[in-house]
Amino acid sequence: MENFDAIIIGGGSAGLAASIALGRSRRSTLVIDANEPRNARAAHAHNVLGQEGISPLQLLDQGRNEAVHYGAQIITDHAVRIEGSSLNGFTVHTETAAYKASRIVLATGLTDQLEEIPGLREAWGISAIHCTYCHGWEVRDQSVAVLGLGPMSSHQALLFAQLSDRVTFVNHHPEHLSAENREILNKSGVVIVEGRVQQLRVDEHGQLDGIVLANGDLLESQAAVVSSRMIANSELYLQLGGTLKDHPMGTFIPVNEMGATDVPGLYATGNAANLGAMVMAAAASGTVAGAALNGDLALERLDSHSSATTA
Repeated sequence: MENFDAIIIGGGSAGLAASIALGRSRRSTLVIDANEPRNARAAHAHNVLGQEGISPLQLLDQGRNEAVHYGAQIITDHAVRIEGSSLNGFTVHTETAAYKASRIVLATGLTDQLEEIPGLREAWGISAIHCTYCHGWEVRDQSVAVLGLGPMSSHQALLFAQLSDRVTFVNHHPEHLSAENREILNKSGVVIVEGRVQQLRVDEHGQLDGIVLANGDLLESQAAVVSSRMIANSELYLQLGGTLKDHPMGTFIPVNEMGATDVPGLYATGNAANLGAMVMAAAASGTVAGAALNGDLALERLDSHSSATTA
């Protein structure tokens, strides 16, 4: 069974950044990646300094090349089980093999739980969007419908109103729209439509062709803004006895400022630990976790050397 200093589970921007930090410190590193990036359907990645508008898949391809350059091994597989501890080492079981490591980084991302509205999944990531900073500029001055699906929906409408004066709020779940937020939307020029969404009309390319309301009316819109419930992919963390934390937008793996979880020797980074992290923030957290892990191993080696010398 191959043994590594660190195994990183997840090869997105956070996991690859961690592997580069470790590789540059000459740590033997394995990245296990299921090749299921959350932003695969998006045409562009934004707020990526020096790479604005790059294809998310191209960005990951460049990151993989950089990681391999510094010695990381990358395999495409699903990690299904993890056991062990920082004292005796961890064993990660995939669908095809098993690997050992002194430390683990979970860069497993999150899963978006979407409202069951016909057409939403087909449009998701293309014309059904969620983040003004990731997609807002691309729909500026367009007709934008914000679907009132959760407690953050009115905040989404407020932000998109900065980019277009044709923003409509569809009050799908009226229990989430407080009187205070209703007043804020009114002051922002956002039109509030009472009623539920029956369907998103979407073409074969995922482009929105209007929103059908429960009363049969058709709301013309070029983009639908939705909020998902974001759930950290945490099965492996839970297997080691970790405890998740709740957030208004979902659940996440709690970590300290260096990415360490409450399980010794286990780090978490990217969207698994920060539901709102965009590409650069996820990558930055990966670099920090990789650096912290390297320092942890350096101190452990020093302690072992001191103990051996004393004996």
